[in-house]
Amino acid sequence: MKSLQLGDARRDDLRVLSAAMSKNNEVLNRAATIANRFLGDLGERSLKPSASIETLRQSFDVPLTDGGEGALDVLDSLAASAEGGLTGSAGPRYFGFVIGGSLPIAVAADWLVSAWDQNGGIYVTSPASSVVEEVAARWLLDLLGLPPRASVGFVTGCQMADFTALAAARHAVLRRAGWNVEELGLAGAPRVNIIVGSEAHITVHSSLRMLGFGTKTFVATPTDDQGRMISAELARTLRSLDGPAIICCQVGNVNTGAFDPVGELAEIAHERGAWLHVDGAFGLWAAASPRRRSLLKGVELADSWATDAHKWLNVPYDSGIAIVADSAAHRAAMTLSAAYLEQTAGAERDAIDWVPEFSRRARGFPIYAAIRFLGRRGVADLIDRCCSHAERFARLLEPDGRVRILSYVVLNQVLVRFEATGRDADELTRSVIRRVQQEGTCWLGGTTWHGMAAMRISVSNWSTTEADVERSAAAILRCLDAEVG
Repeated sequence: MKSLQLGDARRDDLRVLSAAMSKNNEVLNRAATIANRFLGDLGERSLKPSASIETLRQSFDVPLTDGGEGALDVLDSLAASAEGGLTGSAGPRYFGFVIGGSLPIAVAADWLVSAWDQNGGIYVTSPASSVVEEVAARWLLDLLGLPPRASVGFVTGCQMADFTALAAARHAVLRRAGWNVEELGLAGAPRVNIIVGSEAHITVHSSLRMLGFGTKTFVATPTDDQGRMISAELARTLRSLDGPAIICCQVGNVNTGAFDPVGELAEIAHERGAWLHVDGAFGLWAAASPRRRSLLKGVELADSWATDAHKWLNVPYDSGIAIVADSAAHRAAMTLSAAYLEQTAGAERDAIDWVPEFSRRARGFPIYAAIRFLGRRGVADLIDRCCSHAERFARLLEPDGRVRILSYVVLNQVLVRFEATGRDADELTRSVIRRVQQEGTCWLGGTTWHGMAAMRISVSNWSTTEADVERSAAAILRCLDAEVG
């Protein structure tokens, strides 16, 4: 009797499982249809959200039921509710915040990551994720011209890449001073001097703060009129300081795209025994372009580097990369062990040795797919094409006497200011930016640079064309005309 009951239970389980699998297929197919419709409309989609925050709250905030709702109904409602609150940031005329689009191959690979649902923390939970990160890491070092023995961690974005690399820096400089920070903490440790450029990106500040370095203790060195750290000023600063030192420079100023002279800075840093970290959220990718590699002369001499893949490699969010020349310092700063983890003895890659997370998304797959799809020439062409579009923006806008390009266009950033008789230039610039954002042809943001309001145009999307640039430049000038009257 018990055997018969068990058999009935198994048959019931199989029926439930079969029905669930059938419903799963419907849900996944519906999701693919919705996604393809969204992606297909990106080229003509308005860049501004159409729904107010009140509308979005009313649409999403439905009563929570006791028994749940049908999967297809939930999916359709989710997509409909989200529609008015989605920006066109993945599209070809989005030029705000250095946000890249996503290559279709990278989106497809990311869908597989979600379907496979792998925990990429250690080898035994996903051997495929471990090995694909191994290969992707090697390709990245090759593309970026960095030391082939450097270690690589795949994290959420450049902020966590900065955090990870700077944790390795903290370990290394304190180890040289005879202090084990992982065991003893910072209380009582030798003071670590933190030197940053005066235009360092805010994520460097926040990463250092999370590592226990108070922002008021940083020493900011002067930069030149393009935002580049001045080598002589760094040397002077170091001469005035005693003890361990970490220097943070950048390649790709967030406003101007300018590059710190990394090779010179590395020589000065290493003569002093300091660690040089490079924040290269988007600018580090210029190393993949033979035409622009010279901008990063000596970048391989630094001690650590941080960059994003979801910017210029154009893979989906979130995807950052931490690279450290001293792999032992990198591993010492990150790794932990526990009896239940069954970590490998070094023959295979355990991601938790290189990143702060235990449970983590298998981020290596989209990076692997994008690089394999593009190849060396494809990555270089993506970089060069975006830079050419930025130069074209400047050429189209600058002839108008009311437009002032504030910095050299050295990469993919264009810094624009508007000036007209009888109008305050700061107020006019901010008004034009607001009007462009409301008009919807393109989207770009504002900034304050050297005390001046400016429009910041960042070209980072694989799908942007010359026609998109011309259409966007025309919209900017049209908005300027409307504003000036």
